[in-house]
Amino acid sequence: MSRWIAVVGLLLTFGAAQAAMKEEPVTYKDGATTLKGFVVFDDASKGPRPGMIHAHEWWGITKHMHNEARRFARQGYAVMIADLYGDAKTADNPKDAGALMKSLLGHPALVKSRFDAARKELAKHSGVDAKRIGASGYCMGGTVVLNMARAGEDLAAVAAFHPSLGGYKPGGKPVKAKVVVLNGADDSFNKPDAIAAFKKDMDAAKADYKFVDYPGAVHAFTNPEATAAGKKFNIPLAYNAKADKAAKAEADKLFAAALKK
Repeated sequence: MSRWIAVVGLLLTFGAAQAAMKEEPVTYKDGATTLKGFVVFDDASKGPRPGMIHAHEWWGITKHMHNEARRFARQGYAVMIADLYGDAKTADNPKDAGALMKSLLGHPALVKSRFDAARKELAKHSGVDAKRIGASGYCMGGTVVLNMARAGEDLAAVAAFHPSLGGYKPGGKPVKAKVVVLNGADDSFNKPDAIAAFKKDMDAAKADYKFVDYPGAVHAFTNPEATAAGKKFNIPLAYNAKADKAAKAEADKLFAAALKK
């Protein structure tokens, strides 16, 4: 009997060891442009999972984006880290990052095309419930997911972490997603008039949204590497542990209510 119990224990241990975080590289297309993203999920979670499209910062797909994707994956989501620039382009300085961001956000049709390509790739994944998809975005990516919500994309929920509201484009379609904006109250990139214009547009659309300000937080407050980057390039970026924790709790609550019904 004791031997049988030991064998069962070993099997259970082996099974647990086999369950792991998966990060599957995916190559997909937007027209002639090759895109290189990742689908991240915890294979300990069985059955079709709700999906989440992950829109990256102006730097491109970074360590921070992978860490955030894993955090959501541990909660039972399959996360598509979308390649918004094409060919997995990244930047290591503000000049190049700004140029990449302008090449994307300066063309609303391109933003939608890149987002739709990521959504299509995520929806066809065998572990995803294509009827339950949301989106999260950081900095530039926060702007992207807000624009997609305003463009009427079929999303259950959208969380925008410290988005750059100067790039927000008012839309003419109903907002299907429940939206939360997680903003640093001291973010100098989001001017009061841009915030007011965003709220006015979302109110006009009768959107179900929530705008949360975190006192003392500046741009990129969820990124542990932001403080060093801010100092290196003399730009107002900084990590804020308190705001980071609170913002993630707010987003987690939104997605759990919208995607895990």
